[in-house]
Amino acid sequence: MEGKNLRTLPSVAKLAAAPELAEFPHPIAVDAAREAIDEARRNGLDPREIPARAAELAAQISTPAYRPAINCSGTILNTGLGRARLPRAAVEAMAAAGSSHSTLEIELATGRRGDRQLGLRSLLTRLTGSESALVVNNNAGAVLLVLSSLASGRKVLLSRGQSVEIGGAFRMPDVIRASGATLIDVGTTNKTKVSDYETAHDADTAVLLRCHPSNFKISGFVDEPTVKDLAECAKRLKLILVDDVGSGSLVETERFGLPHEPTIQDSLKAGAHVVTASGDKLLGGPQAGIILGKAKLISRIAKNPLARALRIDKVTAAALEATLRLYRERRESEIPTIRYLSRSIDEVRALADRLAKLIGGESSRGKCEPGGGSLPGVELPSWRVTIPGHANDLSAKFRSMPTPVIGYVEGGAFRLDMRCVEEDEIDLIARQASEVLR
Repeated sequence: MEGKNLRTLPSVAKLAAAPELAEFPHPIAVDAAREAIDEARRNGLDPREIPARAAELAAQISTPAYRPAINCSGTILNTGLGRARLPRAAVEAMAAAGSSHSTLEIELATGRRGDRQLGLRSLLTRLTGSESALVVNNNAGAVLLVLSSLASGRKVLLSRGQSVEIGGAFRMPDVIRASGATLIDVGTTNKTKVSDYETAHDADTAVLLRCHPSNFKISGFVDEPTVKDLAECAKRLKLILVDDVGSGSLVETERFGLPHEPTIQDSLKAGAHVVTASGDKLLGGPQAGIILGKAKLISRIAKNPLARALRIDKVTAAALEATLRLYRERRESEIPTIRYLSRSIDEVRALADRLAKLIGGESSRGKCEPGGGSLPGVELPSWRVTIPGHANDLSAKFRSMPTPVIGYVEGGAFRLDMRCVEEDEIDLIARQASEVLR
């Protein structure tokens, strides 16, 4: 912008007091005014357009970064959408714990400071048969803490086929190195045998690590030992077997017509000494890293200073406890993740037909995936609504709704998958879509 035009720019104070910014709190109006003026200076914006632009910026600043969205993405455990949708009981428990003081770490009988893990440990050991349990902030943290406690300064054996990269470019070899342990690759990408672990073992080896390849699947000429095979190997070699099962499933996925996904109980029964899992995948709870196994080992892990750095807060503890209680009381159907996995195709189709009628789209068969690194390569039958128009533009417009609707683009068309949509969300999608599609 030329010098004479720069002189026509309003001051921050004058712009912040403009009628266009009257509805916003003063600090936000000031920030928006400053940004709009800077933008006008850089891009040569007409001074008459600055108040309107400042109002747009104020609206953006005022909009929460973390707000509800509707998952029509075709992925049940969509990491970008926060993975598991929490059960109502968990949400209520979080609100209760967060809005008041909590009995997180106090013994009510004595008044002394207590153990924040006690309630979760009791539920987890009853549900899984584990001797003990510890919960931290997420599963990567759980693996890091376990290896730091049991293998720091020593070697960890891991199959090359399980040397995975998880979301956000975090790699299992990096987690192992960060724990202070040394990674020893075992076997090959597609085939690893018990004898490979025996050959790689030496006096400096502490842990035999198994990592479930949760976000990919190798097929064809492949083979790997079972957890039971590895447990027997670990016993012979006097090693600790750590099994990262990832998805945290507590129920048999065959119940939903899906392939078998290793459960926490499966791993413990097969002989793993320590098992780690996520709380916000197939378990259907909040983000957490669950550590189960032999009491002596869990005690060592809990005494590691990292355990304090990775511990969960009162809100997460309350949410996880409420979710686990649903399993304990055989009320798994109240957990959205379980409900979406087991939802009948007729129910999903009815939702698609209803929405298509309301917004003028077309309902048709589709496919949905569990996601979140669970059941890799598995697809569930689903129904979706296809909305006519330019796919990428429609996708952007639906994301910009007050309650963002996250669909997907396939075959040049914008589609909304219905497997994770609730009855009361259909009308909300339709109301917002009428404004977008007008």
